[in-house]
Amino acid sequence: MTATAARRSDRRISPVFVGILAVTAVTGWATWTGFAEQPGVAVFLFVTAAWIVSLCLHEYAHARTALHSGDISVGSKGYLTLNPLKYTHALLSIVLPVLFVIMGGIGLPGGAVFIERGRIRGRWKHSLISAAGPLTNVVFAVVCTAPFWLDALDGVPTDFRFALAFLALLQVTAAILNFLPVPGLDGYGVIEPWLSYKIKRQVEPFAPFGLLFVFALLWVPSVNHAFFDLIDSILASLGISDLETYCGQDLFRFWQTSDFCSVSS
Repeated sequence: MTATAARRSDRRISPVFVGILAVTAVTGWATWTGFAEQPGVAVFLFVTAAWIVSLCLHEYAHARTALHSGDISVGSKGYLTLNPLKYTHALLSIVLPVLFVIMGGIGLPGGAVFIERGRIRGRWKHSLISAAGPLTNVVFAVVCTAPFWLDALDGVPTDFRFALAFLALLQVTAAILNFLPVPGLDGYGVIEPWLSYKIKRQVEPFAPFGLLFVFALLWVPSVNHAFFDLIDSILASLGISDLETYCGQDLFRFWQTSDFCSVSS
């Protein structure tokens, strides 16, 4: 196999990712048409598959930006194939985020691609690599909320609208959490190149516990309320009501769906 062929294979989209896209499309169609006997199951599969797609693209954005910044090793590691099974920490980046969506409706930020930072020159490039992932969540949030702020909901089925609203909530929470300047999260990666060597050495031991620290804070009622008030305010400015996100999450949890949202629709 030639070097050129190898590079092409390193960047070929994985059948695993294509399969996830197919599940997203089919369950999205089932949610839109009401084809499923239990709409909550279709919403669950649609939101979960779309969420995994966004996680894959989040990590791909990190890897692709690193490639163009000088780290040519990302291709041989499989990061450019969009295959979640190639990630350094598939558990942290796929399984745990999905579990947190099921349990708490929070877009858990993951950290999966290993970038060889020594290959990259320039602080701006390092910052951009870190920012590329959460910026992908921002783009997803814009796409999910577009029908709402464009006032283009005529003809959009209620269940699909609720599913989009909940998916938008996940993307907004993921973007905000990722951009927090906490060690171990992308937000810290954005500012880290600009910190002194002394500060970076002092902060480095805390990086593995940054995400745990954030979620421990979110268990504090006052912090939790403030955080979700912020999320609700952002979504409201984009035309999504808290009723729509609530009903989206209610349908998503099909095993405990109440009659409230079905009556409201």
